[in-house]
Amino acid sequence: MISASVVGAAGYTGGELLRLLLRHPEVRVGGIYGAEHAGWSLEELHPNLRGSGNFVVEKPDYSKIGKESDVVFTATPHGVAMKFVPEVLKGGARVVDLSADYRFDDVGVYERYYVKHESPGLKAVYGMPELYREEIRHAKLVANPGCYPTAVILALAPLLRMRMIDPRRVVVNAISGTSGAGRKPSENLHHPVCDSNVSAYSATDHRHLPEIKQELDKLAGEEVRLCFTPHLAPLVRGILVSAHVFLREKGSKEKVLEVYREFYSGEPFVRVVENLPHTNHVVGSNCCDIGVEVHAGGEWVVVVSVIDNLIKGASGQAIQNMNLMFGIEETKGLDALPMRP
Repeated sequence: MISASVVGAAGYTGGELLRLLLRHPEVRVGGIYGAEHAGWSLEELHPNLRGSGNFVVEKPDYSKIGKESDVVFTATPHGVAMKFVPEVLKGGARVVDLSADYRFDDVGVYERYYVKHESPGLKAVYGMPELYREEIRHAKLVANPGCYPTAVILALAPLLRMRMIDPRRVVVNAISGTSGAGRKPSENLHHPVCDSNVSAYSATDHRHLPEIKQELDKLAGEEVRLCFTPHLAPLVRGILVSAHVFLREKGSKEKVLEVYREFYSGEPFVRVVENLPHTNHVVGSNCCDIGVEVHAGGEWVVVVSVIDNLIKGASGQAIQNMNLMFGIEETKGLDALPMRP
């Protein structure tokens, strides 16, 4: 059995990690930690997990956590994990970080969008199994991708890797449910404000933009000129991405779908579908559904991808990475089918 600890258990991603880990057949939850909520019981933090064990949030001793755990999940706010992850690694544990602290190849980019980095010399593997599976297997530190980046990168990877589209013209619109903003309340997430309302935000400079661009540039082998605009919708869970791209050579929907099916052949959580997917086709699961439409002229393609932002976009993908790191079957603990309606 793998001993897994969660630092930052109070948030939505921490709660999802615990929900999934507590039912994982190869995992024993060793402890849950958080300075702000130390002393709280698991069911006080997450009433949905009532009866899952007599866990109490402990104030973290990072050296001890690193020595007593096989894997540590850090579900802390951006700028926090980088303060203690080196100490956890020194203790011998492997780490899956769900914040943005180790996602960037260039620490200067991180610092432009977040805060000054406190452990810039520590390098991680970007935790997207569909692209970096072998690297993840051997990693000590995995940087779990953001939710928007997961949906966007999976949507565009086949066309960029195969050099099928013009990398100078990539336009992405994304819609997220309110849980993507985290548990902390704010005016924009207040029910009377966000219900029956759709709004764009950070329309030209969202902090996930450089993370997305970093990975798309690698796939394309050149710079991708990306326009990315996120939107908030009155959903609790789910992300829908619609990416507008232009083929270098005219093609058909059948040809494009064939490329996607071949690229994602054997991937346990990516489902290439005939029709454009909906968020309620994947919510509650670790699946990413992808569909395409091709304009009648054969030049313009719309790629739509959908994920559950808290599972494939965060905690489920983190557990998928853990499975790879410890040589466990990749789908273990993640076999729940989507919920619909």
